[in-house]
Amino acid sequence: MATFNKFDSFVEALAEKVHNLGSDVLKVMLTNSAPVASNTQKSQLTEIGAASGYPAGGSQATLVSSAQTSGTYKLTLNDVTYTAGAAIGPFQYAVLYNDTATNKELIGWWAYTSSISLAIGESFVIDMDAANGVLTIGP
Repeated sequence: MATFNKFDSFVEALAEKVHNLGSDVLKVMLTNSAPVASNTQKSQLTEIGAASGYPAGGSQATLVSSAQTSGTYKLTLNDVTYTAGAAIGPFQYAVLYNDTATNKELIGWWAYTSSISLAIGESFVIDMDAANGVLTIGP
């Protein structure tokens, strides 16, 4: 499983009410260009081209839970699966962003070890880690 990396601006955007992780539409887009921690919004990244099985802007990561326990917040999302109806890729990064936010602010990304291309009928799953959640905030 790829490791989740948080964009630096996410913490400030969260504190300044840009994100409501419990109700905003969060999406996962694919790119073959490496994100950097200082990126702040979707427009700073180069998304792969839309194809059958991959919509422009990526797919929604639906909410499982957004809650805190003993002062630690955990965001849990359903896995996102792309199934190629036409060739998809190449891509090496999956980027989680807030589609509801005015500037499509970035949250984080997963980096895979090498570029991936999907042939017709192949699927790729972004594992949102049901046990530990996508991200936690707290002590």
